[in-house]
Amino acid sequence: MIIGVPKEIKNHEYRVGMVPSSVRELTNKGHTVFIEASAGNGIGFTDQDYIDVGASILATAAEVFAKAEMIVKVKEPQAVERAMLREDQLLFTYLHLAPDLPQTEDLVKSGSVCIAYETVTDDRGALPLLAPMSEVAGRMSIQAGAMALEKNMGGRGMLLGGVPGVEPAKVVIIGGGMVGTNAAQMAVGLGAEVVILDRSIETLRRLNIQFDNKVKAIYSTADAIEKHVLEADLVIGGVLVPGAAAPKLVTKDHIKRMKPGSAIVDVAIDQGGCIETSHATTHQDPTYIVDDVVHYCVANMPGAVARTSTFALNNATLPYIIKLAELGYREALLQDKHLLNGLNVMHGKITCSEVAEALNMEYVDPTILLN
Repeated sequence: MIIGVPKEIKNHEYRVGMVPSSVRELTNKGHTVFIEASAGNGIGFTDQDYIDVGASILATAAEVFAKAEMIVKVKEPQAVERAMLREDQLLFTYLHLAPDLPQTEDLVKSGSVCIAYETVTDDRGALPLLAPMSEVAGRMSIQAGAMALEKNMGGRGMLLGGVPGVEPAKVVIIGGGMVGTNAAQMAVGLGAEVVILDRSIETLRRLNIQFDNKVKAIYSTADAIEKHVLEADLVIGGVLVPGAAAPKLVTKDHIKRMKPGSAIVDVAIDQGGCIETSHATTHQDPTYIVDDVVHYCVANMPGAVARTSTFALNNATLPYIIKLAELGYREALLQDKHLLNGLNVMHGKITCSEVAEALNMEYVDPTILLN
């Protein structure tokens, strides 16, 4: 198969779809890999590094898209990239379609085959291609939140862990999954008071054991969210409904009643955000203030630690890239029900029910299109 890796063009996005070691695995199996010039520069890889493992360098993204049968990216294709997709071309990347009608309409119009990292599943019901970036984003959320609490950023002027004689900040984490667990790990390590809200009793039990009762694991209800959000110095939004838009659990009314100078980091912003006042921001301009509450809502948080993130992502995606290259997308999807769950758009049809429901579009069973 001919695989293409364009340079990422989203604001301050330095990750790359494949590192040289991943490319080597494919070229050793006889596949052709085209890399856009300077695609890996942001994480310290030169074009020569890719040439040394058998890749060919193309000067522009247009050439990569024109030649490749499969495009491997990190972030959702931007409008100029979507315009280059063609009928039956395979796109393998994060998509986050539920809150993004324009992207969805463009992918449908293209006739391409779009597999989203974030909805690929495994035998445990987990999301193996989302997990590494959720780990990174969860850990980063505490760093970002700590900065947002600084006075020069509009925050309360608090140190998360306090100092002897001074109370630490209260960190409230909504969602006890991969994001929430990693956020809690960082917050506990810094000495903050940590509350995690989740609706799964099993998750709450796991968190109590994992953190040896150093966090308060609370069952999530409307009352619990209101109580703890209003007491919080920092709120982390880590809610995920796979493939679907995130529910708005923190309301505008909550924001109005929060402590002046408190902060929110909405990690769920890729799926539309779980805070009613959230809207996507960029690394270039990461925060804004609503009702004296600092909001950090960067939609590609792991891009700030691009080298760590790229390697973590490649470790997870490489087996799937190889499977798609070796078998072709039809056979790979028919053989692997978990990879099939990643199929969001195919030949002009929405094949992910959560996306279709969120955008009020028609859903088509993907097995009908594949058989």
